[in-house]
Amino acid sequence: MSAADPLREFADMMRLLRAECAWKREQTHESLLPYLLEEAQEVVEAVEEGDPAHLCEELGDLLLQVYFHAAIAEEAGEFTIDDVVRGLATKMRRRNPHVLGSAQERAEAAGLDADAVSARWEAIKATE
Repeated sequence: MSAADPLREFADMMRLLRAECAWKREQTHESLLPYLLEEAQEVVEAVEEGDPAHLCEELGDLLLQVYFHAAIAEEAGEFTIDDVVRGLATKMRRRNPHVLGSAQERAEAAGLDADAVSARWEAIKATE
């Protein structure tokens, strides 16, 4: 993969795999659910083991599931991987005004501890 934009290159790879691999082409959001759950559980196990190399590998497998679902949605004209990332970035800006907000929001939040940040996150989330 290109060091310049490996995420973009992987999105292109997923499109190619969906087009040219019979098994991948036949998958649906529903058929992939067992794999999504399995990969998420394997991430948990890798964290519990404390093995960074294993965690890195399992995070990649979980990311594959995200890209796979996004490729399926793109083919259906529903959304793209860029839409997923854009939505996530927007959510992070909205829920982390103490870091990503305006200068006034950052100043108002100066000195918040982790519990206060968590409480603000939950309050913001509740209004969504």
